[in-house]
Amino acid sequence: MELGEYNQDVVVLSADLTESTRTLEFSKKYPGRFIEAGVAEQNMAGMAAGLAFEGKIPFAGSFSVFSPGRNWDQIRVSICYSNANVKIAGSHAGLVTGEDGATHQALEDIAITRCLPNMVVLVPCDALEAKKATVAAALYKGPVYLRLAREKTAVVTTFETPFEIGKALVLREGDDAAIIACGTMVYPALEAAESLAAEGYSVCVINNPSIKPLDTETIVAAAVQTGAIVTAEEHQINGGLGGAVAEVLARNAPVPQEMVAVNDTFGESGRPKELLAKYGLTPWHIVDAVKRAVGRKQEQS
Repeated sequence: MELGEYNQDVVVLSADLTESTRTLEFSKKYPGRFIEAGVAEQNMAGMAAGLAFEGKIPFAGSFSVFSPGRNWDQIRVSICYSNANVKIAGSHAGLVTGEDGATHQALEDIAITRCLPNMVVLVPCDALEAKKATVAAALYKGPVYLRLAREKTAVVTTFETPFEIGKALVLREGDDAAIIACGTMVYPALEAAESLAAEGYSVCVINNPSIKPLDTETIVAAAVQTGAIVTAEEHQINGGLGGAVAEVLARNAPVPQEMVAVNDTFGESGRPKELLAKYGLTPWHIVDAVKRAVGRKQEQS
């Protein structure tokens, strides 16, 4: 809404989900800059690309399972191959979509977007960071995927907390291990670090909202300092933040790494907290992962 007020080139497209994605208010205030594509995500991606070629800054909003899930080919060819200035806002990502079940729980979207040339992938951790990421996406020239959650999420940043594409932020210092988390898993990572502190562990926590480009410098520094890395994400264990971090560590600073993620399975219908517990995405699962990583480090020393 704020972007639309001061930048006439910002336009919004929706795939019949204006109320759920909260683009409804934009459609009311700026009806001439809003397109309802209907249940046609592939067509929406093509229209967004066309708008970008005409100098607009299109934000295409839908659930993550539908965009980038259902229209990946159009995103690949019409948007990324052409380096079109399109912003893909995928909401309702991850298990916390809850009762909607496996068909609506996007757990593969980071993997299928970060593999695309020219695509920037952002996973903000809270409402304040989501706003900053949206503004940063609008200012960036090129394709951007914004991954957003539906469930209420604890606010761990402030209005003054810096945000920059390609940068991670150390939220807590530590020497025994580093937890690198994104999105809804940042707050559980902080909870895990606090619990571990009571047991005598000194654990660093890094908020990593920029999956691509990745902040290699901060990740390598954490690996060198602590010698043990844990990644935490509400996504499949394959191809997400954990895989991206592993690629950096393998090339620059090989250290023991544990991954807290959905372990190669689909979700199911249930309350968000119940699903997070069943699929291993709680602070206590992060605690156990840190202990395993530290144990492996000690075995190698």
